[in-house]
Amino acid sequence: MSVTYIDAIREAQAKLLREDPRVFLYGQDIATFGGAFKATKGLAQEFPNRVFDAPISEDAMLGLAVGTAIEGMRPIIEMQFADFSSIAFNQIVNQAATHYYRTGVPVPLTVRLPSGGTPGSGPFHSQSMESIYAHYPGLIVVTPATVSDAYHMLLDSVALDDPVIYCEHKFLYRWLKAKSINGDHLPIGQARIVRPGKHATVVTYSAMVHEAVRAAERLHEDGWEIEVVDLRSVKPLDMDTVLASVARTGRLLAVGEAFPWGGVTAEVVARTVSEGFHLLDAPPQRLNSRDTPVPYHPKLWAAHRPTPESIGEALRRLLSF
Repeated sequence: MSVTYIDAIREAQAKLLREDPRVFLYGQDIATFGGAFKATKGLAQEFPNRVFDAPISEDAMLGLAVGTAIEGMRPIIEMQFADFSSIAFNQIVNQAATHYYRTGVPVPLTVRLPSGGTPGSGPFHSQSMESIYAHYPGLIVVTPATVSDAYHMLLDSVALDDPVIYCEHKFLYRWLKAKSINGDHLPIGQARIVRPGKHATVVTYSAMVHEAVRAAERLHEDGWEIEVVDLRSVKPLDMDTVLASVARTGRLLAVGEAFPWGGVTAEVVARTVSEGFHLLDAPPQRLNSRDTPVPYHPKLWAAHRPTPESIGEALRRLLSF
């Protein structure tokens, strides 16, 4: 029997509710309805008075979470879509992120952001917000790309005393499956070498890990060995693993689904150049979604985001330098 990515998220929440009385869930339609994507299906019945429906006010949801976390609870907040978290931006970056710095009192809350695009979702339900939140000191930003990480990184996020932005990718919810939730368990802040190689390094995260692996497998047919690094978290960012990989390959392509301007890929390239310029045999490159709002039409959406084809093309240009 296989376990899906969203099964892992639900099982992690059930385990947390079962084992830690400080944990509660709060979000729009998550109790009776089980959430927009059914990530909390059945949990309100299994854990009475621990799973609560919220008003349609992301600002109020995060305000409540900050207050209860200050008082010792460990809230998990579900945003229906990552895009909607901008309504709670003040609570997240001006209250939660700064509170420990200002007062010495931690704010251990976790915000689940259903992130990234799916065909037909359009500009209001497809955004990747990780770069925005990673900009602010005090926040941890995680981006699980596997079933095991979806499970273990949620457990680890709730255990942290810092506020965590947990970016779960909607495209992986039911497509990505594994035999078990118990894969290798790395700590938050440590990247993983998904596929070893020697000719070029692809650094990526979230759903793009799988697209990068597909691109690498296609290039393998032509004799190229592409190393794929899954960052797993973008704040903290594991540059030691990135630089070690670039030292082996001499070439870097950073791939992300978010918009290109000032994003995670830009940070990876900038820090590689400043900390590992001597390791490079070619100018480092990055590939992101196009710098436009996310289109509705499935064919336009496919052309908007990186794909195995566009990643492969970028790698061939890099390899030919």
